[in-house]
Amino acid sequence: MARRIAAGAAYGGGSIGLIGAAAVGVFLAEVQLAKRQVGGGTAPVPPSADGRYGVAFAGPNDPLRLGMLGDSTAAGQGVRRAGQTPGALLASGLAAVAERPVDLRNVALPGARSDDLERQVSLLLADPARTPDVCVIMIGANDVTHRMPATQSVRCLTTAVRRLRTAGAEVVVGTCPDLGTIEPVYQPLRWLARRVSRQLAAAQTIGTVEQGGRTVSLGDLLGPEFAANPRELFGPDNYHPSAEGYATAAMAVLPTLCAVLGLWPESDRLDGSRREDILPVAKAASQAAREAGTEVTGARAPWALLKHRRRRRLPASTQTEPAPHAHPDAAHGHM
Repeated sequence: MARRIAAGAAYGGGSIGLIGAAAVGVFLAEVQLAKRQVGGGTAPVPPSADGRYGVAFAGPNDPLRLGMLGDSTAAGQGVRRAGQTPGALLASGLAAVAERPVDLRNVALPGARSDDLERQVSLLLADPARTPDVCVIMIGANDVTHRMPATQSVRCLTTAVRRLRTAGAEVVVGTCPDLGTIEPVYQPLRWLARRVSRQLAAAQTIGTVEQGGRTVSLGDLLGPEFAANPRELFGPDNYHPSAEGYATAAMAVLPTLCAVLGLWPESDRLDGSRREDILPVAKAASQAAREAGTEVTGARAPWALLKHRRRRRLPASTQTEPAPHAHPDAAHGHM
């Protein structure tokens, strides 16, 4: 199914349904029940985290430029401090590993679907002198909940990845999270939400890898922590992650973010004990969608590398708030 979706996206095919028509009635009925419970709290407006991180590493090299795109997860909705957003956490971690300052610009928009990526990419590429060195995209959940055709969703994402790669930016995509982990969602919607989310995540992986990007499966956002500790890792609205949840997500993405910039040790030897392998891209995408934190990187077509990088926590001393007045010309991405 993921391969059919990706092919439809690439060649202009029509809509491909992610679930059978017989399930749609049950699905919609369960959605209405879930909506009464999800979002029962109030998620604060995400704080702007734009600015410079790692100023202690200032030296002769220009700061690295990091762009964040996507939906509320990329924006950091659900937390109150800039330093708790995934963009700030990734910028801080990247600065610590690279030992260089990192300028963050976040153009993600809460509620965005993949068709908003065109606008977001245009914002990031408007000034050629400030083209990001690397971009992280987190998108897909709203495509599922708003029933955007999967082929359209993947087509929008692959177009965004292609534009960024053509401009010279590396791209890491955090694929659609597993919506079956949202605590108030019950069966059979939980099973359907998981199936739909994983199919979209796999199709996103195929499209991204074919455009020269890398993906990290967000899965159950991002690992067994969410299933085991939903009270701690979901925010007050029962839908968006808490500060601890975003930290878990950022630590899963950070190794791939560093690797794509050549800052993480790369080995030609795959670690069989960590279930790393070279697989056809569609099979690698499907396997990654089932296991959170899995990276998929393109190899020689039609093959891909399936990797499970070790997560590393930030040093306690790492700056996780933007330096004041360090980046005054940065335009805030939140609309």
